Amino acid sequence: MSVLLCLLAVLVAVVSGVVFLGRGLACVWRGGLARSLRGLAYVVAAGAAVMYAWGMLYVAGAALEAEDGGADSSPIRPCRTGVQERDYWIDDYHVWWVPVRFVCHRSDGTTYDREVPGYVNPALAGLTVSAVALAVYARSISSRSSRSMSARSADERARRP
Repeated sequence: MSVLLCLLAVLVAVVSGVVFLGRGLACVWRGGLARSLRGLAYVVAAGAAVMYAWGMLYVAGAALEAEDGGADSSPIRPCRTGVQERDYWIDDYHVWWVPVRFVCHRSDGTTYDREVPGYVNPALAGLTVSAVALAVYARSISSRSSRSMSARSADERARRP
């Protein structure tokens, strides 16, 4: 079941990335600082969505391998460390959605991460924070320019007899 959910998360992330990229490129080409920043925020958000999909592909592969029952399925294959004394303590695994993790559990209560490359979660966090910061900055520029435009039009109306 977790394999299907992982693959669904990958699909949603890829589709979101394509939509963000399309919206971002459309905003960048329209011109203006606020629109360009908003477009850049969309492009960075597309990068974050793709990075999430990349990490979830690793998790889906590990979950698929872990759920594969067969002659060599115990201890769980993705959780094996190569030290047989420790590997026989492996009893379960968990999938974490945020941050993207595949966590192996031993019967003595200890856990450890496997399968997801170390750069995925830091890159995902950095891209997400950058996209949000760009979007907030674009919105503040947009609201400042709209306030100055309304102030100018009010001044022009006040000058008219």
